[in-house]
Amino acid sequence: MALHNFDNDDAADFLADFADDPSEVQLLEVLVTAAEEEGYLERDAAAAALAAAEIVAAWRGSPAPAFPPELLAPTDELDVSDEDELPDLARRAVQAALGQSAKSELQELWQASGQLAQWRAVQQDLLQRLSAE
Repeated sequence: MALHNFDNDDAADFLADFADDPSEVQLLEVLVTAAEEEGYLERDAAAAALAAAEIVAAWRGSPAPAFPPELLAPTDELDVSDEDELPDLARRAVQAALGQSAKSELQELWQASGQLAQWRAVQQDLLQRLSAE
C-alpha cells in the first residue's frame, strides 16, 4: 500500500474544512501552527499541516498522485496574498512534521510502525514539489 498524506482522519478533517471554505486562511492556520512549534508537534496538527502543504504544492502546479481530484479546481482558484510566503511556510511545516525543528509525534508514530523511511520519502518528495519552479 502506498503511503500518502491524505490517508488519515486528521488530514480528512482538514480537507473537508478546506472543501467547505477553500481559502488561504484555512491553510495559514494549520501551517503556522506546525511551522512555529518549538516544543512538541502533536500528531493531529502535523497531519493537518502535511495535508495543507499538499494543497500548496498542488496550487503551485505539483499535486501528489493521490491528491483528491475534487479539490483541484478550488486549489487552482486560491487567492493567495503572498505567493512566496505560503510555499516557504509549507516547507517549514513539513520540516516540523519530520522532527527537524521540534519533536514530532507523527514522526515517532511512523518510526514505531517500521515505515519511517517510506514516510520520510513521501515528505522529501513533498518538499521537492514545494520547491519546484
